[in-house]
Amino acid sequence: MTNSSDKFSRIPGLRGLSVKARLSKIAKAASLTTKHSISLSGNNVLADYIADGMIENVIGKFEIPLGVATNFTINQKDYLIPMAIEEPSVIAAASNMAGLARKVGGFKAQASKPIMRAQIQILGLSDPYAALHRVMLARGELIAEANACDTLLVGLGGGCSDIEGHVFTESSIGSMLVLHLLVDVRDAMGANTVNTMAEALAPKIGTITGGEVRLKILSNLADLRLVRASVDLPSRLFKTDILSGNEVCKRILECCELALIDPYRAATHNKGIMNGIDPIVLATGNDWRAIEAGAHAYAARSGHYSSLSRWELSSEGLAGTIELPMAVGLVGGATKTHPTAQAAIKLLNVTSAGELAEVIAAVGLAQNLGALRALATEGIQRGHMALHARNIAIAAGASGRKIETIANTMVKEGTVSVDRARTLLDET
Repeated sequence: MTNSSDKFSRIPGLRGLSVKARLSKIAKAASLTTKHSISLSGNNVLADYIADGMIENVIGKFEIPLGVATNFTINQKDYLIPMAIEEPSVIAAASNMAGLARKVGGFKAQASKPIMRAQIQILGLSDPYAALHRVMLARGELIAEANACDTLLVGLGGGCSDIEGHVFTESSIGSMLVLHLLVDVRDAMGANTVNTMAEALAPKIGTITGGEVRLKILSNLADLRLVRASVDLPSRLFKTDILSGNEVCKRILECCELALIDPYRAATHNKGIMNGIDPIVLATGNDWRAIEAGAHAYAARSGHYSSLSRWELSSEGLAGTIELPMAVGLVGGATKTHPTAQAAIKLLNVTSAGELAEVIAAVGLAQNLGALRALATEGIQRGHMALHARNIAIAAGASGRKIETIANTMVKEGTVSVDRARTLLDET
């Protein structure tokens, strides 16, 4: 295990290297094998037969850039963070904020038990409360039957541990009873496990309740499988040429307050958080759509859509926290099928789904801080457009060294457009 004293994630000058040299540097820092290095390079590592087995009607592969965020220290351990994303400035912002945080010990994070929910919907009940009572009387028997579906999971310390009942007395189709199987899925994401259990119990539940069992599927609002991350930073780290550190901290707090009370701002605020989260989920072969669904549902759990993060002034300067569901796994699905996902997990050096969740939450918090600091100081466009200018130069037809030359010129002029890039390209 690598710890913060090894400076494992601190790799100065990475941006100035070639793609090949960067990969070599990362591979050496993370002690990756040649096989994993090749997988991370993305050079046709997903064979056609593997892709064809993953989804239906495969005609090819769609690639997006895979980068690495540096500087991260989380729970006193250093990490290099693989991030698959097409948007510029995300990896730079996360790395910059991680660099600030590592000066004071980095981020802290903690994941709860990996409890997933499976829902079983029962209709056609004249007395749903009486039906729920009968289910609770048979609770032990039902849990045992559910666990018989996956003895390996039970042997690992997981399995179905409880059953909840939720009665809805009013709907357009009448009253209904919805049971929730609560299942500890260990290091799996858990969808297949809980769906199998729900389907296995359906006949018996139909007999017990006397109703008609319909929907049998997991819930992506994994509100019992939460992850929390926090960081406390001294105000001196936020000082700029024109603003004191205390003033920047105050402005960041003001930006966050709007996200807490206004759903229009909260949507963009949380999108910025997911900018840090989704790329890791994608890179590790996990289900980023499930994470998105759970995060936004959790943000609206009070009936008011609000911020997933919270920033407050502390005795040192600024303290931030984040809490959200995080149903990610290290076993099953694309995490065991896609060579690049396997290499990304190796690069992260995580040993459990809980640890992966902790890393992801910390990166989400770092990305959120990067966006808020930009909004509170120079504005979001300055840094973003500087990186976006390279995309514009490429779109105009630039290649090689001309990309950076044209991008830098456009940024200096304050005019970032394809037309201007084409003009500059014609002049070179």
